[in-house]
Amino acid sequence: RDEQGCIIGVVGIGQDITARLAQENEYTKLIDTANAPIFGVDTQGKVNVWNQCAMQLVGYSSEDVMGKHLVQEFITDEYKAAVQSVLDQALCGEETANFEFPLITKGGVRLYVLLNATTRRNDRGNIIGMVGIGQDITGRLAQEREYSRLINTANAPIFGVDTQGRVNVWNQCAMRLVGYSADEVMGCSLVQEFITDDFKIAVQTVLDRALRGEETENFDFPLITKGGSRIEILLNATTRRDEQGNIIGVVGIGQDITARLAQERGYSKLIDSANAPIFGVDTQGRVNVWNQCAMRLVGYTIDEVMGKNLVQEFVTKEYRAAVRAVLHKALRGKETANFEFPLMTKSGFRIEVLLNATTRRGEQGN
Repeated sequence: RDEQGCIIGVVGIGQDITARLAQENEYTKLIDTANAPIFGVDTQGKVNVWNQCAMQLVGYSSEDVMGKHLVQEFITDEYKAAVQSVLDQALCGEETANFEFPLITKGGVRLYVLLNATTRRNDRGNIIGMVGIGQDITGRLAQEREYSRLINTANAPIFGVDTQGRVNVWNQCAMRLVGYSADEVMGCSLVQEFITDDFKIAVQTVLDRALRGEETENFDFPLITKGGSRIEILLNATTRRDEQGNIIGVVGIGQDITARLAQERGYSKLIDSANAPIFGVDTQGRVNVWNQCAMRLVGYTIDEVMGKNLVQEFVTKEYRAAVRAVLHKALRGKETANFEFPLMTKSGFRIEVLLNATTRRGEQGN
């Protein structure tokens, strides 16, 4: 206008938005071609971003969803309030990571999505909506449920702890064996509440090692049942990791060896008190059984013979090869009856022994 207020023309104040539009176009292209489902809503909760992966996953095209209210039209009733709360937080500038919720596909299938909800702002910093980057975890959850079912129905006691040592896995077999239900143990410290004082440090060490990625096999320790009985468990402690490989706890697969140990103690007692000399060697020929009668006969105590090579240290030279052959046969499963050989007593006397060499096997038959 001129000084009298008459219109004399137009003045335009411009802004070069070429770069900004190029940037927005690139941003839109990246979102649309991303290999993760990405959607966005405006401040009213209406869909304004819907990429190709979201379309492939849920089955709705952009035209089907654009301008529709995300929560009201695509979220199951039981999750409407929770999802709306996440959107409202993002629209207030509070972002949410790893929020899990279900989506119903166009074909009526229920999918589970893990969502990171990010606040969306314009170039002046004003909040204009929310962008959600999702991950389809339907398959993973199904796998986890199957894993949980297998654990829960396994015929071995299986328990797990988190990184703080608190129980988060307790299967039915563990429940039957120890007497505590899952509700009674979940969240409790395994070591502090269920391990006898004399084994607390040892069991904690095994758990700590597994939490560092060092697994332990065939660790023997006692558990106290709800009824107060002591049972012996043989444990394999395995590191538990999430899908990114991060350590999230320990799973222990156990075996109740209470009866076996009682049987072995009875076996050891019978051997030790037998009125015949009985000795045993391991697969390396080292003494690991030496009963009282053998001790009285030969004069060596258990401490003096345990771990020593029977043939090299207690058999006369001329019989070493023959005795070694008998032991090797027994270690291959071929037993020998009525084999006669001499032993040297501690005091230097030579005594003649008639031997039955019997193969000794573990519970798996090895």
